[in-house]
Amino acid sequence: MADTISSPDDFPEGMKGGKAIRGALNVAGGLVPFAGGLISAAASTWGEHEQDRMNEFFRHWIEMLRAEMEEKQRTIVEIMQRVDLRDEDIARRIESPEFQSLLRKSFRDWAGAESEDKRGFVKNVLSNAAVTSLCSDDVVRLFLDWIKNLSELHLLVIGKFYNQNGLTRREVWERLGRSPVREDSADADLFRLLIRDLSTGGIIRQHRQTDYHGNFMKKPAQKPRPGAASNVHKSAFDDGDSYELTALGNQFVHYAMTDVPIKLSYNPESEGVSP
Repeated sequence: MADTISSPDDFPEGMKGGKAIRGALNVAGGLVPFAGGLISAAASTWGEHEQDRMNEFFRHWIEMLRAEMEEKQRTIVEIMQRVDLRDEDIARRIESPEFQSLLRKSFRDWAGAESEDKRGFVKNVLSNAAVTSLCSDDVVRLFLDWIKNLSELHLLVIGKFYNQNGLTRREVWERLGRSPVREDSADADLFRLLIRDLSTGGIIRQHRQTDYHGNFMKKPAQKPRPGAASNVHKSAFDDGDSYELTALGNQFVHYAMTDVPIKLSYNPESEGVSP
């Protein structure tokens, strides 16, 4: 049975780079079950050149972890700048197990926020979740999943509907700044996929009329006009049907794409916080 590691301090003390490896695992906040046997085998069979390469790998890994921790710390500071802790309700919300659970989830999913834009969306969602109860925490978790799983282009398309519902596919494509392409091109297939993902995901839908009670009205049946039939499929860039954000999509835009104003600013020269 292969050796396992029960603690970061179990790495061979005499191995070159052992301290760096133990430090990397401590920064990572977890243990690697098979690492003990791997490192022990490496110490006994690798030459100095191979061990130097491994040390270099762990140096890069530590730098990556340090950069990730700095991003998380910066995000927490930016969130705290945007909440008024003098408000008792907000202070209780920040300290609640429910909000702490949202923080833990967002940082567990941090690898999905691979860009500065996504990091900003996570910051906005958490800031808004701290100061408003428009959405339940279950919905906020869904928003964090969307930020993690949707591509940058998905989120860019959602942003085009911000304060501008009722866009056709062609209008969305043009607002993305894209040039016309063939219907059988990869770009057209990608755009169909984006619209389908956002539609089936409950973020956008085709515009529907509602009655006084909010019930969706069925479209009246249209009789086909003579000579109106077409022998081609509907365009990926159709300019007839308009799309709009769903109620859930509207809340996502409000939480993720609306920046909470800064309440506190830090002045490092005076070592104080000014309102």
